[in-house]
Amino acid sequence: MKKVAIIGGGAAGLMAAVGALEKGAIPVIFEKNKKVGLKMLITGKGRCNLTNNLEIPDFVENFPGNGTFLYSSLYNFSNHHLLDFFAELNVPTKMERGGRFFPKSDKAGDVVNALTDYIIKKGAQIKYNTRVEQLWIEKGRLLGIKAAGNFNKYTSVIIATGGLSYPKTGSTGDGYMLAREAGHTIIDPFPSLVPLKTREKWVEQVQGLTLKNVQVSAFWHERELGSEFGEMLFTHFGVSGPIILSLSRTIVQTLKTKDRPIKLKINLKPALDSAQLDARLQRVFSEFSKKQYKNTLDTLFPKSLIEPMISLSGIDPHKPAHQISKEERTRIVKLIQNLELTVTGFSSYDEAIVTAGGVNVKEVEPSTMESKLMKGLFFAGEILDIDGYTGGYNLQAAFSTGYLAGQSAGEYSGNHMHNI
Repeated sequence: MKKVAIIGGGAAGLMAAVGALEKGAIPVIFEKNKKVGLKMLITGKGRCNLTNNLEIPDFVENFPGNGTFLYSSLYNFSNHHLLDFFAELNVPTKMERGGRFFPKSDKAGDVVNALTDYIIKKGAQIKYNTRVEQLWIEKGRLLGIKAAGNFNKYTSVIIATGGLSYPKTGSTGDGYMLAREAGHTIIDPFPSLVPLKTREKWVEQVQGLTLKNVQVSAFWHERELGSEFGEMLFTHFGVSGPIILSLSRTIVQTLKTKDRPIKLKINLKPALDSAQLDARLQRVFSEFSKKQYKNTLDTLFPKSLIEPMISLSGIDPHKPAHQISKEERTRIVKLIQNLELTVTGFSSYDEAIVTAGGVNVKEVEPSTMESKLMKGLFFAGEILDIDGYTGGYNLQAAFSTGYLAGQSAGEYSGNHMHNI
């Protein structure tokens, strides 16, 4: 009977077991924690954003990191296959804004439990609290793994250990060490989809404030690095939220290689041009003409943002509204359309949703997930140098690459090893 060692019991590892079982092999998952799926439990704020409704070519577009590598695995096990699979496991799903799918129960635990119960019932084994120390390689041939001080023979091995993000869940880069033993190159990992730190002190005054329907653009010198429309959040040290996380990948890459700080420009009213904004300000100031400037802004901004905006505009807060000049209005318009923040850094892997970088995908066969350097060795999930934006893309990539790696490893017999 073929036995497949799966290193890591996250989304990719659990789904790899499904693929291996379908090919008649016995998967054995080695999980160093006392539970599987720890990172899945915190995805989507504990609700588990399983996948997205996009068609596959559009899906791939949402992976700034090597998206095209995923075509084979996504066509083999698509978002539709995934939703059907969970429906069969009695985990119904629902679609929310942006085409994102969640379990109807809003509980990530339901996903992890259903998947775990399914593979165990079908004959998979899970070894908890067991860290794989090394690959068992002799004369260039992969024979199995070493765990708990013992060498164990396996027909094939799948590395699905994740990256470096959320290390408390067990993603501590162990897989990179194992991949290197087999001769693989690791593209330098860095945190992606990560909150950003900013220099400006006024951010602390508005921490916890969410802005919706804003446009945020990032600039290095005068060069635009990217622009996103949607929702953002102020934190005690800077900014976060969906559009900031999407911009963060390029920003982190730029900060790693360039010397100057990066500017974020927030357009608070992107639906209006300068003339329309000026007309709106004129209406506000004439309606409240007898009020002081500081008491006219609550129709324009959220409460906590008013004080910083007054301060940044440089206009006397006690000035009567009817005395505000055209030049001052122009200043306010510019501020609304270009509220500027200076990015000084980014959060650690503790807060990064994904790790960019990892095993070089040029060394992995995309149609099977098998190593091009060592027969019988397969990769799945975030260990690979693939990373997507938020919206269910990364989890689908983990499931799809996991399932394909599991199928391929389950079919692999070991007898067509290349001659040494």
